[in-house]
Amino acid sequence: MTPTPRDWLETMDPRPGKTGCLLINLGTPEAPTSGKVRDYLRQFLGDPRVLDMPAFGRWLLLNLVILPFRPRKSAEAYRQIWTEAGSPLMVHAQELARQVQAALGPDVPVELGMRYGAPSLPNALWRLRTRGVERLIVLPLFPQFATSTTGTAVAEVYRVLGTWWTMPSVQVVEPFYDHPAFLRAFAEVAAPTLTEFRPDHVLFSFHGLPERHLKKGDDTRSHCLASAGCCDTLTDVNRSCYRAQCFATARALARSMDLPEGAHSVSFQSRLGRTPWIRPYTDERLAELAQAGVKRLAVMCPAFTADCLETLEEIGLRARETFRAHGGEDLRLVPSLNSHPSWVSAVGELLAPHLASRSL
Repeated sequence: MTPTPRDWLETMDPRPGKTGCLLINLGTPEAPTSGKVRDYLRQFLGDPRVLDMPAFGRWLLLNLVILPFRPRKSAEAYRQIWTEAGSPLMVHAQELARQVQAALGPDVPVELGMRYGAPSLPNALWRLRTRGVERLIVLPLFPQFATSTTGTAVAEVYRVLGTWWTMPSVQVVEPFYDHPAFLRAFAEVAAPTLTEFRPDHVLFSFHGLPERHLKKGDDTRSHCLASAGCCDTLTDVNRSCYRAQCFATARALARSMDLPEGAHSVSFQSRLGRTPWIRPYTDERLAELAQAGVKRLAVMCPAFTADCLETLEEIGLRARETFRAHGGEDLRLVPSLNSHPSWVSAVGELLAPHLASRSL
């Protein structure tokens, strides 16, 4: 039987000092308008861990190329997925935080912070401080490690804490791309859709990254993207590689869902600009699958723990049109984890070793 969060709390470190948890997601505009989207993109793309170029070049690209034109187009996309309650990402993230708080109980404060936008990480950290937290567990809600997601989120936490006179002790939950609880939750969430839809093929579509981001993380300067199969297995050389972790997630999910060999594949979406991004590209893979005779395609997005613009609009709407335009009959987006009970339980399992740790 899977232990409940209350069971894990019984093993918590009994020393003085309240323990709190910070859940981090990337963020979302406050409203689907050009102005609010521009504010969000300015902060997001102004981050040197996202647009990794010299500061002056980043300023030129952002202010002369991206911000004058992209906000209007992105706002139109956001409007297609916006709900009465607001941004889907925000709605799901807030509900997840509420559910995790309810599971852990009032003695373990839980706060949600967004790397960009609101609720901001400085405000979330301050709220934890006002609730008496002296021992902090940080959970970036990104299964695979990338410096533009987990890296920048953790860096911002330490930057903010570094401005405090008295800092809490901190533990960061490591990427959980192959954690059994995460895999189990995604498989359980996907099962109803796959059973009802009965796809010919399952595509695991992960968020893409520029190739240079991966190569910067290769300390050997010889392994990353040096061969077609460099990410087919995890080794000591590529264990921290985002692309290798994505393939590991896909392999594990395919096994857990008993997907036949050849009935699933991996791709990467959301590329931006003209520089090479990691392959295969999702839009190209959609066309290839349709032209190869796949009629019913299910798409899972295991880089996202909450449905957002990249899942609901890019895959649920645009990718569906692309697939049909090349001869496919139907494409079904598999829902993300959002605040499903299996994911709430999985978050508890991810936090459990840190709640029990005496190393803080």
